[in-house]
Amino acid sequence: MNPVRTAVFPVAGLGTRFLPATKAMPKEMLPVIDKPLIQYAVEEAVAAGITTMVFITGRNKRAIEDHFDTIAELEAELVAKHKLELLAAVKNIIPSSVNCIYIRQHAPLGLGHAVLCAEPVVGKQPFAVLLADDLIDADVPVTKQLVDTALAHGGSVLGVQDVAREETSKYGIVDTHQAQGQTAQVFDMVEKPSPEKAPSTLAVVGRYVLEGEIFDHLRNLGKGAGGEIQLTDGIASLMQHNRKVFAHRYEGIRYDCGNKAGLFEASLALGKKYHGFKV
Repeated sequence: MNPVRTAVFPVAGLGTRFLPATKAMPKEMLPVIDKPLIQYAVEEAVAAGITTMVFITGRNKRAIEDHFDTIAELEAELVAKHKLELLAAVKNIIPSSVNCIYIRQHAPLGLGHAVLCAEPVVGKQPFAVLLADDLIDADVPVTKQLVDTALAHGGSVLGVQDVAREETSKYGIVDTHQAQGQTAQVFDMVEKPSPEKAPSTLAVVGRYVLEGEIFDHLRNLGKGAGGEIQLTDGIASLMQHNRKVFAHRYEGIRYDCGNKAGLFEASLALGKKYHGFKV
């Protein structure tokens, strides 16, 4: 398997759970302490050796592009006021070697369609997918854990965690065999099954490393659950064509920042751990 050098960030969602805060601001720009969610995800990708960031955007997402761009007047203001620590924080959001590319998703057709939009950039190479809603605090970045697993086993890798059986209807659920430590081969996936129909309680969270062949399968999919093109269905099709897919139980603490409670929990936990806040 070739090295993974590209990451895809589907950021076109409307963020309706956070209205009215997200009426004019992307949900991915919601802050956890002093950084927006999307920056945590990009920093994780950079730490995994990824050098090309592909953002699949929609309307009202310009703030994401601005965040990763240079704002000369802001930097000049910080220099003039000798706020050098803040200047460093602004200038070092991403390394100069990292390339950011923005692609517009023309309609909200699902996560699978969002990933498919990245094909012109990714081509047939392996790539990572990171959902910024899932903020995962880990000593070894989860994307790096998945990249290392993909290189070791030769195939696509899904980040998974155990969830309560009554919560299986919120996730894509995998069925596995041939466990090798934290990694096992996947032979079936079900998108948001009811608890009684779930093949396991191993849930796919917002981290993937996928082979470039996934695009061929996504392109030929019809609409799945929720009337959308589901990434889970594309991965299932990949397996049906004898491509190996693995589930990796990552090491780290996940905060579901796609809802208010998870965002609040992440702010408390990271504030205590990294900023010394007393709560």
